[in-house]
Amino acid sequence: MAPPSSFEDFGIQTLTLTLIPGLPNDLGALILAFVPYSYHSRLKSTCRSWRRFFSSKTLISLRQNYVIAPQLLCIFPQDPSISSPYLFDPKNLSWCPLPPMPCNPHVYGLSNFISVSVGPHLYVLGGSLFDTRSFPLDRPSPSSSAFRFDFATFSWESLSPMITPRGSFACAAVPGCGKIVVAGGGSRHTMFGAAGSRMSSVEMYDIVKDEWVALDGLPRFRAGCVGFFLGREFWVMGGYGESRTVSGVFPVDEYYRDAVVMELKTGGRWRELGDMWEEGERRRLGKIVVVDDGSWDCPGIFMLDRGEIFRYDMTSNRWAKESCVPRKASDDASVGFVALDGELHLLTLLSVYDSADGRRPRQHKRPTTLLIQIYHPRKRTWRSLIAKPPFHQPLDFRTAVMCTIRL
Repeated sequence: MAPPSSFEDFGIQTLTLTLIPGLPNDLGALILAFVPYSYHSRLKSTCRSWRRFFSSKTLISLRQNYVIAPQLLCIFPQDPSISSPYLFDPKNLSWCPLPPMPCNPHVYGLSNFISVSVGPHLYVLGGSLFDTRSFPLDRPSPSSSAFRFDFATFSWESLSPMITPRGSFACAAVPGCGKIVVAGGGSRHTMFGAAGSRMSSVEMYDIVKDEWVALDGLPRFRAGCVGFFLGREFWVMGGYGESRTVSGVFPVDEYYRDAVVMELKTGGRWRELGDMWEEGERRRLGKIVVVDDGSWDCPGIFMLDRGEIFRYDMTSNRWAKESCVPRKASDDASVGFVALDGELHLLTLLSVYDSADGRRPRQHKRPTTLLIQIYHPRKRTWRSLIAKPPFHQPLDFRTAVMCTIRL
């Protein structure tokens, strides 16, 4: 793509506006395209030409063609129809709010949805919610809804719904293909610890055609699982299937210790891998991220489990200890775990740490400090950052949904 030669490339007809005085507009546009995305909303108020430029589709195209943009973290603190998601730039420690998702007056309390990015678009799929039109009113239902946020227009749009409603499912975008695969899931809501249905259905979304097609289902019912692509293989790890009761009353999940893999080139057939750990080694799969920055012969699969980082070894189908977290939280569930630009990021509110003398830490109504511990897998080194989150309510990583996007 060549740099724009006039404001017509921005959708602006007048040629009297100047981006940077003394410079041609094509050069000025290229210079402004290198400004980190998280600062764009603040720069729009500088002048009329900047407002139009930073609101144009050309800006996104310029950044994708000329700028090696860092990955940003998108955080959904709760139901995105009532609480705005935020973009976080860890390199500049800056935040950028996004508009709330379109609201349906008949449903509320959306949770356990999945967010995934493809190009300059952010997708929000499925989840579990309460519907005022259903009975009983206090029983959550799975959602089939799909929404897309376009950063070029800075707006949401509704997409074709999934064939099967689901929440707590595995999901990943097919690399360089314009498609998204979802697998398993159920109706569990964050308000209920061990309830809800499970399913094995799998389907794929075609972004260009805006349609879903069914694929071969999982070998077994599986919910609460994680999904990712390694090449053309779609991996689904962990999750829970059947449940048992304690004393005949309290339901307890039976967690899977294995993984299943689907090869898209062979028509979507599944193959099962054995258990990834021995009985009693751990109760369930920890939080999983995949590092694929192009510098690895094979993408690295990492797990956070009880304050330690493990790396998955495909040859032995086992998890090997990689490193210990320098500053451990009292509970892994209260830690956000994500991969950004080839590094592992652990996000925790400082108030959830145990104090040095063993006493229970004081709980604040609104923690204002976010500790980010960053691990570099190649260098095997740790560093940390401190950020001030902009959320009006305490951020709970047990229920928050996160994904990365490159803008």
